[in-house]
Amino acid sequence: MPRQHLTPTRIAAFKSNVRAFLWDDEMPRLAVLARPTGTKTFVFKSTLNYRDILISLGSTGAQTIEAARQEAWRYQRMIEAGDDPREVLKKEDEAAAAQEAAAKAAEESAAREAEIRSHCTLRAMCLAYANHLHAQGKVKTARDVKSAFNVHVFGHSDIADLPAREVTSLQVATMVRKVREAGKERTAGILRNYLVAAFNAARRAPFDSAMSSELIKFEVTANPAEIVPAIAVNRGNRTLSSDELSGYIACLGDDDAGGALLVALLSGGQRMAQLLRAKVSDYDKDTATLRLWDCKGKRATPREHALPLGPRAATAVKALVEQRGEADVLVFDVSERTAGNRVAQISAGMSGEPFDLRDIRRTVETMLASMGISRDTRAQLLSHGISGVQAAHYDRHSYTAEKRAALVAWEARLDELQTGKRASNVLQMRSA
Repeated sequence: MPRQHLTPTRIAAFKSNVRAFLWDDEMPRLAVLARPTGTKTFVFKSTLNYRDILISLGSTGAQTIEAARQEAWRYQRMIEAGDDPREVLKKEDEAAAAQEAAAKAAEESAAREAEIRSHCTLRAMCLAYANHLHAQGKVKTARDVKSAFNVHVFGHSDIADLPAREVTSLQVATMVRKVREAGKERTAGILRNYLVAAFNAARRAPFDSAMSSELIKFEVTANPAEIVPAIAVNRGNRTLSSDELSGYIACLGDDDAGGALLVALLSGGQRMAQLLRAKVSDYDKDTATLRLWDCKGKRATPREHALPLGPRAATAVKALVEQRGEADVLVFDVSERTAGNRVAQISAGMSGEPFDLRDIRRTVETMLASMGISRDTRAQLLSHGISGVQAAHYDRHSYTAEKRAALVAWEARLDELQTGKRASNVLQMRSA
């Protein structure tokens, strides 16, 4: 078929029962390829190094003849330059794909950066860390951490609203210094330690399955708080005298808070946070044993802490258990804050140096030691940091008898303080 000047009309009229070409007279390498199926496409056909090159330019219904001619001329110029249009097109497609991928990556990176600046701030990381502690069952610690951050970190909005990964050591030091210069040296030390722990948690989160996955998004790779020197906290040394302890007991009262504080004292100066978590199901009335759970420190799971109660404490706990009834109900219907406030009120109403719950606990252990209760028994009784190879792997003794004897002797000692009469069953126990 002779060449023709291709127009829309001629292209539309071109039909064939076999595969056939209609060549353009203006661009000799351009043709319309008709197939028996009725489809028609623009094609470019030429040769390079004695090899035929056939490239489809698309359907005749999808583009104009003018556009097809321009594309065909572009391919012809490539061939005249010694380049295979197919290779050129492949490279162009690869370059376009790479450019598109780069643009998409840049867009995603910008979106991620915006997300980090909006939602991955120091403020958000601190809250995520506190929530992680709460999920581990460390409710009191979580509350204390959140309170410290709320008061001493979130007030520095220029720092708290920065991406956590961009916070500098100098900024951490600034926040700690402000607390210390306000005369709150212990609080400053605690704040520094909380920040160290929060950054360490976020840094470890991608690798440690025990950490909350919520901490991963902060992309923390360094701990800016570690270089800030720790602030030594003076150990407490306040202990109550026998008269002061007797006065303290007399002021406890018979309400829920007073009852919980009395049981804590009778049971050897237990930590209020642990005592107040005890449920009805934790009390064994047959053995008069109250089970507590010690989750203090870095324990992965709480340590069971059994207290074989003396007669006074057992009577008080049994009455509360019978009153509560349901197994999952707490034995003591009082908050730790309320109990702490009661001790503060009693301390304020007594002459002498102020004291708190830690001082009560220290007083109990000091008196137990003076009664001859061994160090090992006291450690078991007060659930001190029992660790080391021997304790962790070999010592499986329950110390039940020793703890019960110590608590019976301790209750007798308290009775003596309150009545002024020496109880006949108060025994001096030899130290081990």
